Amino acid sequence: MSSWPFRVGFGEDAHRLEAGRRLVLGGVDVPHAELGAVAHSDGDAVLHVVADALLSGLALGDIGQYFPDTAEEWRGMDSRVIVERALALVQERGWVPVNVAVVVTLDRPKLGPLRAEIARSVAALLSLPEGDVGISFKTSEGLAPLHVQTRATVLLARLLARVDAAPGVGGE
Repeated sequence: MSSWPFRVGFGEDAHRLEAGRRLVLGGVDVPHAELGAVAHSDGDAVLHVVADALLSGLALGDIGQYFPDTAEEWRGMDSRVIVERALALVQERGWVPVNVAVVVTLDRPKLGPLRAEIARSVAALLSLPEGDVGISFKTSEGLAPLHVQTRATVLLARLLARVDAAPGVGGE
């Protein structure tokens, strides 16, 4: 693995939306949502991308490898478990998240009033200050009203990393 003290991870997820289902984003139930995610788990597209970003930052694959949607044991599971597992895998290798940025594309309902609650929820899962979790909301401008899409980037830092140990940095 690289001797650099930082790594960047990226995740992307999408779920079809359907009436009669629950919509959960970042561990927060979205009130008054007419449509909810169709998924094997609780369909929390925010937590799915955060977990995938954590894993991709260290080339550890994706959540489908750890929680396959063909396994009955994961049906309906709380996606916080997925993030906790991904975070544990990262921490076991001596890394921690520094910050995370998430973009949610959803036409309705409007999510602005939930921004702080979602950021707090994600921050708590990652043991980060709330200000280190950026949450942005977009619409598809009517192009995809029956789906939610999310993207996330995460910056990871090596624990006890020394910047002067990185190739080409300092000391020369």
